Amino acid sequence: METIATILNYVLAFLIAYILALWVALAIWAYYDIRTRTSDILVQLFSVLLVLAFNVFGLILYLFLRPKETLAEANVLALEEESYLVESESWSRCPNCRQRVEDDYIMCPMCQTELRIRCTGCRNLADLQWNVCAYCGTPIH
Repeated sequence: METIATILNYVLAFLIAYILALWVALAIWAYYDIRTRTSDILVQLFSVLLVLAFNVFGLILYLFLRPKETLAEANVLALEEESYLVESESWSRCPNCRQRVEDDYIMCPMCQTELRIRCTGCRNLADLQWNVCAYCGTPIH
């Protein structure tokens, strides 16, 4: 009987040690995870305390409440948006209908506004404001 009690004490001690190790590991994981998702110290502290206070249930709550994106993912998305905005601003636009037009268009395909003309001397495209062709010097008008 004494042997069974000793074995049960060892099993119980092992089980308690395992639960404590799991509890600490969950809190450490939550700390490292929340640090990748926010730089707000109070949110980081709240997240770790939530896991420490409620163990696995706190972790489940944390997983529901945590920000969906990491800071790195948010930065990548912001850079992609900024890149798109810079690219879209660099596109030429029709002065009449504001539709996107390529740099080598002579007319806007939407409203048929004349955008450029061909030089009679070299056949390069010339802006309507030019008096002479920038490529060959031929008068435009």
